[in-house]
Amino acid sequence: MDVNVVLSYIAFFALAGLTLLSALAVVTLRNLLRSALALVVTFIGVAGLYLLLQAEFIAAVQVLLYVGAVTVLILFAIMLT
Repeated sequence: MDVNVVLSYIAFFALAGLTLLSALAVVTLRNLLRSALALVVTFIGVAGLYLLLQAEFIAAVQVLLYVGAVTVLILFAIMLT
C-alpha cells in the first residue's frame, strides 16, 4: 500500500473522529457557550473532510459561512439573552 493512501486514511479517520466527538459534545453539553464552541470544531472538521475530498471551494465556503457567520450569530444571540 502506498504511503499517501495510508496517510489519507489516517487523516480521514482523525477528522471523522474529531467531527463525531465534537458533534456529540454539541448535543450533550449543558453550557450553551461551550456547545457553540464545540459546534465551531464540528464545522472545521467537516471543512477538513471536504479538503480530503479535494473540494477546496466548498471547504472555504464552509469555513466562511458556517464557522464565520452562523457561529458568530449564535454567539451574539447567546450573549444577548
